[in-house]
Amino acid sequence: MIQVRLHTLDHMQQEIADTIDREKRKLMRGEIVIDLAFLPDDVIGVCGKIFIAAPPEAIWKTLTDYNNLSETLPKVLSSKLVGQHGNTIILDQTGRTGIFFFEKTVSFQLKLEEEYLNRVSFEQLSGDFSIYRGEWIISPMEETEGCVLVYHAEIKPAFFAPPILVSFVQRQDLPGIFKAHKQRAESF
Repeated sequence: MIQVRLHTLDHMQQEIADTIDREKRKLMRGEIVIDLAFLPDDVIGVCGKIFIAAPPEAIWKTLTDYNNLSETLPKVLSSKLVGQHGNTIILDQTGRTGIFFFEKTVSFQLKLEEEYLNRVSFEQLSGDFSIYRGEWIISPMEETEGCVLVYHAEIKPAFFAPPILVSFVQRQDLPGIFKAHKQRAESF
């Protein structure tokens, strides 16, 4: 027997509110929330969040210190601002990706669009990915001093890497990146 549950709009809105409340409680306990999605054409969708007890200005400073990201973020080997026109930045980066014996050095050039104290959007112009685009969002919390730092990205390497491996690497690497941003922003 197949059972079908019909939800009222109120019930669905309540479920969404409950999910948001659960996520907020996790973030306030210091947990990092990461969601992965397998998108069409072997693209991996990534969404991560962390609470940072710092004002937007401190978080912005950590995100946009482009020439020093290799000193503060794990697996970033080099990072260099190569051009800027207003809020548009061109950034060259080299990093390590992978796990165990499957580590690979990747290089890429990103076009960044800045919205001061709010968002840094990025998209690969050239490099080792077929698709690498996304954004960092700084979302101030009204009920407490601090912000939620949100990362959204779509990723597909140009080299052979099964989507399950790409998703595993994201789940392993993203917490270290979030923790580094948190530590640096909270130290200001």
